[in-house]
Amino acid sequence: MSTSTDITTNGNGRADHDHILRPRAVKPGNPGVLRAQIEEGLLAVAPENGNISGQTSGRSTPVPEDAPPSVHTLSSARKQLKAQSRRRLFPTIEYASRVSHFDPASDYHDFKGFFVLFWIALTIMAITTMLRNIKDTGYPMRVQIWQLFTVKVWELALADGLMVATTALSLPLHKLFRSALGRKLGLRWATGGMAVQSIFQTIWFLFWVAVPFLRDWTWTSQVFLTLHTLVLLMKMHSYAFYNGHLSETEKRLHALDNPSTASKAPAYQYPASKQPLAAGKEEQTEGEAADLSQLREDLAIELISPLGSVIYPNNLTWSNYTDYLFCPTLCYELEYPRTSGIVWSELGYKILAVFGVIFLLTITSEEFILPVMSESALRLETVESASETALILAESISMLLWPFMITFLLVFLVIFEYVLGAFAEITCFADRHFYSDWWNSTDWLEFSREWNIPVHHFFRRHVYSASRPHIGRPMATLITFLISAIGHEIVMACITKKLRGYGFLAQMSQLPIVMLQRTKWVKGKKVLNNVCFWCSMILGLSMMCSLYVLL
Repeated sequence: MSTSTDITTNGNGRADHDHILRPRAVKPGNPGVLRAQIEEGLLAVAPENGNISGQTSGRSTPVPEDAPPSVHTLSSARKQLKAQSRRRLFPTIEYASRVSHFDPASDYHDFKGFFVLFWIALTIMAITTMLRNIKDTGYPMRVQIWQLFTVKVWELALADGLMVATTALSLPLHKLFRSALGRKLGLRWATGGMAVQSIFQTIWFLFWVAVPFLRDWTWTSQVFLTLHTLVLLMKMHSYAFYNGHLSETEKRLHALDNPSTASKAPAYQYPASKQPLAAGKEEQTEGEAADLSQLREDLAIELISPLGSVIYPNNLTWSNYTDYLFCPTLCYELEYPRTSGIVWSELGYKILAVFGVIFLLTITSEEFILPVMSESALRLETVESASETALILAESISMLLWPFMITFLLVFLVIFEYVLGAFAEITCFADRHFYSDWWNSTDWLEFSREWNIPVHHFFRRHVYSASRPHIGRPMATLITFLISAIGHEIVMACITKKLRGYGFLAQMSQLPIVMLQRTKWVKGKKVLNNVCFWCSMILGLSMMCSLYVLL
């Protein structure tokens, strides 16, 4: 039996502590478990000399009960932080109250991956179509529509250039209206200049719409020239009428230099452009008294650009007008916000994207739209009853639903994302908000505001706001839709060379549909209204094509 004198030294091996009984060394534990415990602070870490101090256990020292409240608070906060950062030995899944990305209550809005998927799907469509054509015809693509692009292409380019150049007549006309000669001839803007400018715009528009018919151009050339004609008409109108407004403002400001004979009526403030189309109110009326100095200030501010760098009439230059023609906007302003310079990589990407989308549009029309139209037209020549005609139309409409949905999305992208984006890059135009989230629209009025913001701004400023003081808000809204419907009908008539009125009726029918969707029974159902919007959009496109082409 051993005694205290027989005990061998252990622990730190010091002989002067041989009288202290120490536990035997145990087998080391699992290294992985020990490592995790050390990381969590459950075990003390040995110092560099290999000895562990006997004054610590690896845990925090308990706080005495009589310690000040601040000490208890710090200790409690420290324990909470350690508990939050402590990793369990086995991985734990953290569960919380969250919603999915597609949930209506979700704040997540980044779905760029679906945009990439959209382009991948179109690429797959193009590749499979070309492979099928190689198998059937020995060529990757059909050439029926491709050949149309080369017919009288130089004549189209010359006519388009002349059309752009003739819009510049608005600048010398405006200089005439505000000159001494114009004053002698009675051609100030309000007393005759507006009428002259309107007559010029009407003759100009009718001439260039008639040119494709007179020259017997293909429908592809007619589509391009007609759309460009409408764009230039709106640009020319905005330039002339806004500068006309500024000329009258300048005239009135100078007249206030002699207050005894000048009109002191307050300036009319048009509805703000950020208000809905059927909203807005008159900030001032003719019956309100206005202080003379305040009136002068209001008129002077109107003659200065929002950025403060350009003052009317210093903007009446050829360089300013040329820059306006290239800017991706339909509403003229004295000055626009600009970027620091052209990003050439971005410009090259958008130009390539324009040709890529045109390529996809041509394939879609060539492979999925034109064959359906040709076959249906041949079948309609042999029908003998109205029921057979209706059946052929219904079949054509159903077969065109998917192709026209793709066509609609591609047309939207090529115009509002790539063409306008390219011109914005060329002119360093900073405001590139050409569309909003129209795909979430719940009625047609919301869609008209968000899918084509440049056109919406033009109609809001030069049609609705200009007509509302004279005919009131309801009639101004009706006139706005009426002019828009006439424009859509003109485009369809130029494409198909038929005047049927289907597009005009479809456009005007949006007003009663909007009134129905804004009733208390339907207004709050956003998902239902969005479904109805998309169904009517897809069905309407294929239906318009079938009616115009086949009937």
